[in-house]
Amino acid sequence: MRPLFQSFLHFFTSLRLTVVLLVLSMSLVFIATLDQVNLGVWAVQAKYFRSFFVLGRVPGTDVPVPVFPGGYFIGGLLLLNLAAAHVYRFRFAWSKSGLWLTHFGLILLLLGELFTGLWQQESQLRLDQGETKAYSESTLLTELAVIDTTDPKFDDVVAIPLAALEKPGPIQTPKLPFTIHPLLFHPNSTLVMRSQVPNAAPSPADQGFGPQLVAMAQRITYRPDEQNMPTAFIELTGPDGRIGTWLVSTLLTEPQSVTCQGRTFELILRPARSYHPFSLTLLKFTHDRYPGTDIPKNFSSRVRLQTPDGRVDREVLIYMNNPLRFAGLTFYQAGFQNNDRTTILQVVRNPSWLLPYVSCVLMGFGLVIQFAIHLAGFIRKRAAAARA
Repeated sequence: MRPLFQSFLHFFTSLRLTVVLLVLSMSLVFIATLDQVNLGVWAVQAKYFRSFFVLGRVPGTDVPVPVFPGGYFIGGLLLLNLAAAHVYRFRFAWSKSGLWLTHFGLILLLLGELFTGLWQQESQLRLDQGETKAYSESTLLTELAVIDTTDPKFDDVVAIPLAALEKPGPIQTPKLPFTIHPLLFHPNSTLVMRSQVPNAAPSPADQGFGPQLVAMAQRITYRPDEQNMPTAFIELTGPDGRIGTWLVSTLLTEPQSVTCQGRTFELILRPARSYHPFSLTLLKFTHDRYPGTDIPKNFSSRVRLQTPDGRVDREVLIYMNNPLRFAGLTFYQAGFQNNDRTTILQVVRNPSWLLPYVSCVLMGFGLVIQFAIHLAGFIRKRAAAARA
């Protein structure tokens, strides 16, 4: 067992392993950068960096096969290699304190990227002038919202992830008196009035907007300036049998009504929402341009931050490189629309956002200490040689 342990120890502490992993990392970044034209930023991150293996397809089939190590695999091995080599080769001494700090900072940097990939959540908050919202919407995830509007005082919302509509099988929750059966799903589509497509096949939908529309499947887009518009046909069945079939799509901005057992519901396919224990109101949006051009010089949003209990009620100015941080969220000024009457705030939840800053400070401090130690030793040797 001892020779086997020594072989494993030699492998994980080897400098050759470090070089190989660094070469693989550079190759992964290069390949992912080229593929970004086809997949877009978010899909490239998920496929190359936030996975253990980059998966390909067997020609002519949908069978996935690993073709290259992914970011989690390379980063995990690099972290293990760095920690093992540091523990095995280095001994704690004041003359090596700078190296200890530098390596610890590098390990913390790798862990920070891992935690960011696992925990970070991003969404957007669009506010018109004078509008108030207590939620933000995802730019990547979609949900089917079933809203119980029976009580005029409040709405009871059941959010069903889009992934549940992509696969067959009934969807049942105790809050709903009916069962949802996904019939057909298009990850990207367009809607056309049936009167414009005279030879179109009969619609599976017989309720709501569905009978008047034709859903035409489109290729999935990965362009950063385009967005997929999913569409689904769902059938609802209650205790007394079939209720009907509806067409739901992110292209439909108005909800569709459903009545079951004396209760009224609304169906709408919308971006997934994240609700917050506070609200933001857009008081004023400012868009400054360079004189004589349309090039943005600065754009900022003055918002009012309020909590339901009234403990927080203040105005905040959000502009480039000056975000709002509150309740574990960071609000960045991301863009604007509607002739400068609508602001777009990027909402980021990242519990590990401080780790990169701490790691960089530790690495910089460690390098300065190690340089000072070597400089002091060099000066002492020069002084001793001069005296001799």
